[in-house]
Amino acid sequence: MRGRLCPALRLSSLLILLVIAELATPQSPAPLSRQDFARQFVAAAVERTHHSVRYVSDYVRIPYPGGDVPADTGVCTDEIIRSYRVVGVDLQKEVHEDMVKNFAAYPNRWQRTTPDSNIDHRRVPNLMVFFRRKGESLPITNQAVDYAPGDLVTWDLGGGVPHIGIVVDERSRPSGRYMIVHNIGEGPKMEDVLFNWKITGHYRYYGPRE
Repeated sequence: MRGRLCPALRLSSLLILLVIAELATPQSPAPLSRQDFARQFVAAAVERTHHSVRYVSDYVRIPYPGGDVPADTGVCTDEIIRSYRVVGVDLQKEVHEDMVKNFAAYPNRWQRTTPDSNIDHRRVPNLMVFFRRKGESLPITNQAVDYAPGDLVTWDLGGGVPHIGIVVDERSRPSGRYMIVHNIGEGPKMEDVLFNWKITGHYRYYGPRE
């Protein structure tokens, strides 16, 4: 009959339309391999050393998710948070969501009874629990070869004062060790300080599991 397509032509036309629709639909980027994730994370950490940051540990109310303290201020944890954000990981959101579901798993050093998305992810003890729960907790050794670029290391600076930094892919000439990006009071620096203090944690975290 005139004006009607045969079944084969109708099917062919439908398939073409489906292909066009599929091509027009925005595709999510493929997830990074662990190697690529670590490489980008390390590059983000090294880039942080070009920023001028005053060490300010005040409690600050920030938006959620994606909140941050003023860009020219921060503490050691803010360097971790900002480096992860470059590779698409919002530690504020990830830590808060885990604390909402598992509050008792986290330290109760601040006399709080509920999670606080303004500050929880900015506390080293909380990050230690989070990385242990959601990432990989690795052996603590005195062998530099056991610490790879992209690893997270926590220390006790003395008197129970915690600290955290990122192992990066640039080596110290005197020791040959991979250096650490951290902020211990003078802004983000890249230094050969892996064994300067007592190591309390060694982790790898590649973002939330799919």
